[in-house]
Amino acid sequence: MTRPRVVISGIGLTSPIGETLDAVSSALRAGRHGITAQPDWARVTGLETRLGAAASAPDPTPYPRKKVRSMGRVALLALTATERCLDDAGLDRALLAGGRVGLAYGSTHGSSEAMEVFTRDLFSTYSLAGLQGTGYLKFMSHTCAANLAQYYGVRGRVVPTCAACVSGSLAIGTGYEMLRAGTQDAVLCGGAEELHFVHAAVFDMLYATSRRYNDRPDESPRPFDAARDGLVIGEGAGTLLLERHEHALARGAKVYAEVIGYGSNCDGTHVTSPSADGMADAMRLALDDAGVAAGEVGYVNAHATATEVGDVAEAEATRRVFGEAVPVSSTKGHTGHTLGACGALEAAFCVAVMRDGFLPATRNLTRVGDGCGGVDHVMGSARERRVDVVMSNNFAFGGVNTSLVLRRVG
Repeated sequence: MTRPRVVISGIGLTSPIGETLDAVSSALRAGRHGITAQPDWARVTGLETRLGAAASAPDPTPYPRKKVRSMGRVALLALTATERCLDDAGLDRALLAGGRVGLAYGSTHGSSEAMEVFTRDLFSTYSLAGLQGTGYLKFMSHTCAANLAQYYGVRGRVVPTCAACVSGSLAIGTGYEMLRAGTQDAVLCGGAEELHFVHAAVFDMLYATSRRYNDRPDESPRPFDAARDGLVIGEGAGTLLLERHEHALARGAKVYAEVIGYGSNCDGTHVTSPSADGMADAMRLALDDAGVAAGEVGYVNAHATATEVGDVAEAEATRRVFGEAVPVSSTKGHTGHTLGACGALEAAFCVAVMRDGFLPATRNLTRVGDGCGGVDHVMGSARERRVDVVMSNNFAFGGVNTSLVLRRVG
């Protein structure tokens, strides 16, 4: 039985390095980044990192107030990206309410800013006086999926994919599987995250944030580098429209790329310490699903966040699957770690790689760290190269792993 082809027919972005595919492609090619100092975090006692990567603030004014009053910053970022995606795809919005267009969307959790306001006011007074009735709706775990669904009147399947750093890639994989199963004709897929000190604090307490470069934002994060000292938190949102190929052709849509493989598994070993075995197995699952050999992949977009343990485990896993035959880079040196958004943003970056014929370098990778060698790191500057098949990998707390394989169309 021939399985349905699944294509990407729309992309909408908001990120620390640009708001369009052209803008992020240019930034990745030129090595521009969005890392900046966050001096206001000094008010949090004990928080040592001072670096973050912000996207442009979402503007709620173009949207009906009744539609966005339950949205915090993270959901507004998701809405901004989704509006851009729908415009880019030329999809008739009336189709969203027809039951054949689904939604898979996630974030690490809801709006941290809204949660801070709600819980601070509640727990400082133990009174409900003055609390907003919509407050919880802004920070509930599935706020992005729920708010997008109500905004567009989606009546198809809605799957919140709230799984930390794989939220966006898990959404794409979920949409891909919906379309392969024939339950939907199209699925809006993506992930979002807002920049807030609470995310930095979580990783800071695990000694996983960058601290050494607080006064030198240009020099951090440093994925795979010998002088790396941790991750930098970022924010943004990415929405991709996935469609059955014949559905996209029937409406005359442009097609960016085809999703040909997806692998997801769990390490089953540790909540925060990653497993090279689990990562490598996820990559192999994606390759098997795609029906391509490792040597047919022209580029691997690594999850690599610049943590000591994570980068070593991922390099080992990538080395096992690809050896030194396939170029590898992490784009988190440009954007920071955008958490729930990174899987969707990086899938879009991979589309730009295929469309524009280049391989982005890992920013700040000047000397490969111990345990991170044995793969073909793209260092220094972008390589001009046409590639037809790419892989994008993401790994999350809890040992949840995802791997996506995309192919050029046309």
